[in-house]
Amino acid sequence: MAAGRGHRRVKTVRALGATLTGTGAELVTVEARFEPRDTSRTEIVLTGLPDAVLRESKGRLECALEENRLSLATGRLFVNLVPAALRKSGEILDLPIALAAAAACGHFDARVLRGALFLGELSIDGQLSAVPGGLASAIAAQRAGVKRLFAPHATAEEAATIEELEVFAAGHLAQVLAHLCGGAALERLPAPSDVTAPDDDTPSIDDVRGLALAKHALTVAAAGGHGLLFVGPPGAGKSLLARRLVRLLAPPTRAERIEITQVLSAVGRWPRGLARSRPFRAPHHTITYAGLVGGGANAAAGEITLAHRGVLFLDELPEFRRDVLEALRQPLETGSISISRVQRQVELPARFQLVAAMNPCPCGYLGHPRRTCRCPPSFVERYRRRISGPLLDRIDLCVDVSPPSIEELAPAALAVPSVTAAPASNGRAQTPRHSPCETELIESVRKASGRMIARQGTRRNTDLSAEELDRIAPLDDGSRALLLSHATRAGLSARALQSLRRVARTVADLEGVASVGTSHHAQAIALRRVLV
Repeated sequence: MAAGRGHRRVKTVRALGATLTGTGAELVTVEARFEPRDTSRTEIVLTGLPDAVLRESKGRLECALEENRLSLATGRLFVNLVPAALRKSGEILDLPIALAAAAACGHFDARVLRGALFLGELSIDGQLSAVPGGLASAIAAQRAGVKRLFAPHATAEEAATIEELEVFAAGHLAQVLAHLCGGAALERLPAPSDVTAPDDDTPSIDDVRGLALAKHALTVAAAGGHGLLFVGPPGAGKSLLARRLVRLLAPPTRAERIEITQVLSAVGRWPRGLARSRPFRAPHHTITYAGLVGGGANAAAGEITLAHRGVLFLDELPEFRRDVLEALRQPLETGSISISRVQRQVELPARFQLVAAMNPCPCGYLGHPRRTCRCPPSFVERYRRRISGPLLDRIDLCVDVSPPSIEELAPAALAVPSVTAAPASNGRAQTPRHSPCETELIESVRKASGRMIARQGTRRNTDLSAEELDRIAPLDDGSRALLLSHATRAGLSARALQSLRRVARTVADLEGVASVGTSHHAQAIALRRVLV
């Protein structure tokens, strides 16, 4: 190794590291300064809002340097983390702290640290261990114009996704020093192969027999990005269908795959390359507020962030705590969640598609064709009031799921291709005569998505504003009269009324129709059951 004590000691040495903030990362400048003193030991002073893990790194730092013949002389070593007002967390800063300290003590020329980002946890013998957030740190480095990155192997493989960076993987502190000081050079890691085929481990929709209307609603939700609520008795197939929504969604774009992978990387769940599929999260109804939306001392990501660019499934919706459900209102509107702490405010991504399921009553059998409900009306009303009106307003689709018949569960012959759901005269959706196969559903969603992209770019129909709806889906006289009549009869809010227009736009896209007519708005009304 070329490092040694023959270099001129610079008063202040700087090395670049990073710290995680939510699912992102911020660059941290590690400043080190050594002052020799006639004392019996070396004093290490660490400032800049380090957490307990970083404060404990002083012992690891001293042992690792001594193990690699970079021992600190007697005196005082000052280490400061910039920006000082940002709370630093985790062991990700071990490597830049060690390098800055060694350079400050004159073991090698501090100029070799310029223009590079260093990540990694340091053991007491100098071994480097992987840390979460490699991709997030690489993105932050790219934005700051940093050209090189050094990290342990697994972390470096994450960072290599950003092709503009020169990424080097090392397993030991000595390897990093040798590369920097002109010794044995590390090889630059190539970018990981970009596999675009999605994971295919979700069961097929064809495994679900019957439920043609529910499948149609699932198709509308997938095509337009709409939230969906299934209401039906136990065992009707609500959960089975909800878990298959990701089968219908379009594969994520490269930008979306980077966003998904960045979230997984920040929580230590890197999928060994860019994520290939949209996430599907199904937390239990006993989940806490912080577990769902994020929080805790370090503002950790919750389930809604882990579901970013994917699906969040809430089964037994009324059983969730009221405050937990109400916390969904902001991210459903904005696609992010802001978490405030005394020292900082973190904004976490949360652009997910909500699909939920619930029973019609506490016993579950209200309206069942073969079983009798035993719940008093007051119990049913109290049960449904657990879900607030503002939250229901933000769910575009709400459909009944009736138990499939024996003939549907055990058909005598294969079903023929389906027809789309048509509105009944009473405002309820009529069940299509035949259930479509998964291939047909995926094809219809792809075509509808193509029409959306050609018309409005990457914005989904569920994200359209009132002005965009007036331009993209103007109301004719029949549609206006139908919507006003239904809004008056059902007591719909302005948000719910605009939601119907967005769903009608999606129904028209599925049918391949450029203009939205009365029949499309009638279908939208039929696919939005009013819970009373």
